[in-house]
Amino acid sequence: MENLTGFWAQWLRPSAGLVTLQWSLLLALATIGGSLCQRYIGLPKVVGYSLVGALVGFAGFSGAPWPLQGISLFMLELGVALVLFECGGRIPLRWFRHNPMVLVQSIAEAALTYFSVLWLLRWLDTPAQVAGPIAMIAMAASPLVLSRVITDLRAAGAVTDRSMVLATLSTLYALTLGSAQAEMVHRPQSLVDSGSAVAVVLGVSILVAAVLSLLMRLALRVMSPTSENTSILVLALIAAGTAVTAHLGGSAPLAALLGGMLLKHLHPRPWAWPRQLGTATTLLTMMMFVLVSTVAAQADWNLPLAGVVLAVIIVRLLAKAVGVGLGNVGSGASWRQAMWVSCAMAPMSSVALLIASQFVTAAPADGQMISRVALPMILMMELFGAVVASLAFHRARESTKTLRLLDRANVSGDRNGA
Repeated sequence: MENLTGFWAQWLRPSAGLVTLQWSLLLALATIGGSLCQRYIGLPKVVGYSLVGALVGFAGFSGAPWPLQGISLFMLELGVALVLFECGGRIPLRWFRHNPMVLVQSIAEAALTYFSVLWLLRWLDTPAQVAGPIAMIAMAASPLVLSRVITDLRAAGAVTDRSMVLATLSTLYALTLGSAQAEMVHRPQSLVDSGSAVAVVLGVSILVAAVLSLLMRLALRVMSPTSENTSILVLALIAAGTAVTAHLGGSAPLAALLGGMLLKHLHPRPWAWPRQLGTATTLLTMMMFVLVSTVAAQADWNLPLAGVVLAVIIVRLLAKAVGVGLGNVGSGASWRQAMWVSCAMAPMSSVALLIASQFVTAAPADGQMISRVALPMILMMELFGAVVASLAFHRARESTKTLRLLDRANVSGDRNGA
């Protein structure tokens, strides 16, 4: 791989560069892979994107450094911020007054996931400075994967809505606590210090979110929500917020998520600009999923740690299922719906990778051990988590598109029975 890239590097113009060519071809392959995956298997395109990125990463792709830095870090943060802004806009704050058990359910599954994974890793004699970050990474679900799965399957219903809300809230908790914990790696971690770090991250993010939502609210008074200029303004403001928030001590994705929730509270009407963003959003999200799988595939995969990774994944899935079940009492959902919601909470992706990158950058000495467990877990749950979520929406009968793989299995079973 290095000989091939070295050969082509001398033939490329300096204005473009080898990395530009590599990413252009990689995105083209990902587009084909996603389309084929949806057309012939019926699975969401994100599965194809992630599979192509993983294969290229295993082949030794050098265009995605780890830990994330520079333009790759900014593009991933921008893609995450854009999707989380839309996810935040789907959560009306007034809804929690009518159904507060949803908040209880989200806190239960997030807390149980964190402490279960932490207990497992400590039981396996993993150092505390490694077990804590991995448990924080495992706590985060992926509303980004769910949003693509829902779009591709055209899913709608109680399970779809509940899983998106719980995944978004778990992301909020993970970004807040994870960013604060990463800042406290080399400092004394007393209760007061930890609380102040969380307050700084949350305070700065809320401040940026408030400015972002107010600017957009003012713009909507003079601009049409269906105008392309409004969509460009939204994208530009989110990009500006992404560039500024981290330097102020906050979390850019968290600020975008809170900004979407605040704007939904100030402007409760249905948003029209997500449809206008169109190709730009699709390109950013596709690049985001490919980047995650490419980086995760470059981890130090080895057999002794495979058991640890699988154990963490199993405990994480069980903890989320138990947490969703414990909080289901009084939440308005049936037990069958709660089961499918817990399955839809399986995916991990960009948010988990961002949190992992923060820990690796903040603590290089422990970063290698964190990466060896976190990156394989993220890659496996981006691929298989999307499949599990697709099956959950299909079994909950909320998907308007059928999974061809299941249809073929059913047809084969009918023939054998006949």
